[in-house]
Amino acid sequence: MKYKIDKYECDVIIEKKNNKNTYIRVKENNIILVTTNYFVTKGYIKELLKNNECFILNSLKKLEKKQEREDKFLLLGKEYNIIEINSNSKVEIVGNNIYTPNIKKLNLWLNKEMRELFSKRLDYYYNMFEENIPYPKLKLRKMKTRWGVCNKKLKTVTLNTELLKYDIKKLDYVIVHELSHFIHFNHSKNFWLLVSKYCPDYKKIRKELRD
Repeated sequence: MKYKIDKYECDVIIEKKNNKNTYIRVKENNIILVTTNYFVTKGYIKELLKNNECFILNSLKKLEKKQEREDKFLLLGKEYNIIEINSNSKVEIVGNNIYTPNIKKLNLWLNKEMRELFSKRLDYYYNMFEENIPYPKLKLRKMKTRWGVCNKKLKTVTLNTELLKYDIKKLDYVIVHELSHFIHFNHSKNFWLLVSKYCPDYKKIRKELRD
């Protein structure tokens, strides 16, 4: 079943189960997944899609932006071209180009730069905090749904490696967010007041990360 909305030509996949309700999910490659019960008609589903066009369109736009980011090579918010030159012995950035002998060497260089940068920014904000917080062990991991994780018990802060693609303000916000959890292990009013103390424009940055 096809469904056109704005500029998007979507494939609608209908899964019928013993559901009481009908659910709409928008997935990559312009796929709309509708999960419903066995007795729901195509006419009802078409009407449901029409009534939820705002949600569907926003979801398609977000997925499109995500795909655009993944198709580009971004480093701290700036787009670069990757150029492999075998004669190069090291990775170099010249203008909008990153010259590397091979992709393996580029990844090793990126991991080293990321570890150094993330550690430096963590130290900076740890020393800025007036509150009594433990010095956390830094962990780096690619995560799908979270930008950072604070483990109060183990005294660790885990940062999403995808933050390397964004400008440094977003990295700083996530660090402040996770350090603040050592004081308030929740998202209460007091927690956000503490975040705003060290990152006054956190609302703007948070919205940009969500978009």
